[in-house]
Amino acid sequence: MRVFQKKRVLLVLLLGLLMILFLKSDWLAEWMYPVHYKEDIRASASNYGVESHLVAAIIRSESNFQTGKESKKGALGLMQIMPDTAAWVVQKAGFQAVTDDMLMNRADVSIEVGAWYLRSLNQQFDQNKIAAIAAYNAGPGNVRKWLDSGTWDGTIESVKEIPFGETRHYVQRVIYYYNKYKDLYPSL
Repeated sequence: MRVFQKKRVLLVLLLGLLMILFLKSDWLAEWMYPVHYKEDIRASASNYGVESHLVAAIIRSESNFQTGKESKKGALGLMQIMPDTAAWVVQKAGFQAVTDDMLMNRADVSIEVGAWYLRSLNQQFDQNKIAAIAAYNAGPGNVRKWLDSGTWDGTIESVKEIPFGETRHYVQRVIYYYNKYKDLYPSL
């Protein structure tokens, strides 16, 4: 009987220790929510006046910081940019030629193109971060229609009014990671 009680006490102590580590540990949180390519994110975010935490949140939501990704719809790289969008960004920004292979496999290229595009979306939507995030997923034309028709007012509070379920969830996920990264990496 005593052996059973000792095991129970040890189990409770172990669970208590794990809970303390989980709730009070920055290293555990950073392990669960890592940010890779910090220097590239900082540089591109700074170059284009976008928040580095937002760039990191989009990367986490799009590819979980894994290069070489291609979506079912054909979006490429860390920031999952469509090749046509990348070609438009390259032309508008005056970048040197960017191939699909570079976009898909080079983190620095994907982050640079994605950060420039995010700046463009911020400008199109008068610095409305939530609308820009929605446009990153659904396209600026769709978001402009929703805003102009009154379908959605562009706020996080009314995100449930976004007609596309994928975009609704995307905005919520990006904002979740954005807030998490702001808490965990204040100097990102």
